Amino acid sequence: MIKRIVFGIVVVAICLLAFAANADETFKFKNPSFSGIGTGAHYLTIENQEFSRNKAIKDAIEAARKAADREADNTTLAKFMRNLESRIYSQFAKQLVDSMFSNDGAATFGSFTLEGSVVTWELVPGVEGSPDFIRLTVVDEFGSETVIEIPVGTGYFTQDSDGTGDGDG
Repeated sequence: MIKRIVFGIVVVAICLLAFAANADETFKFKNPSFSGIGTGAHYLTIENQEFSRNKAIKDAIEAARKAADREADNTTLAKFMRNLESRIYSQFAKQLVDSMFSNDGAATFGSFTLEGSVVTWELVPGVEGSPDFIRLTVVDEFGSETVIEIPVGTGYFTQDSDGTGDGDG
């Protein structure tokens, strides 16, 4: 019986030593959210991944919006409207210049509003030998003012004898 007791004590001692040898190895979570080791870097990595994903989504939406805008601007109707608008403004500008510089009963002043900007012009007589000039004033919708003074009677183009201005007659 003593042999059995000694044998039991030896077995228990061996088991205790075996458990004591394994006690040096502790269990560690691999995920930093649980272990706390490297948590800051882990959270930063997650944040960067989320930011990159959200930015890619926003960029894709913006690219699709721009593509739709380009497609709408390139329709036949849109091209026709831009061309028509350009020709109307060209005719309007031609009539304005003809009115300002006409030698036959030219108007001495005028004003109009274009998309919230007020454009006024007036013929200002020259002082003591200086040429007359036209003062063109543009005031935009924010109140910013631009003044252009255009001398009158200078800078005319010459025409050759056949009246074409091409230099061959």
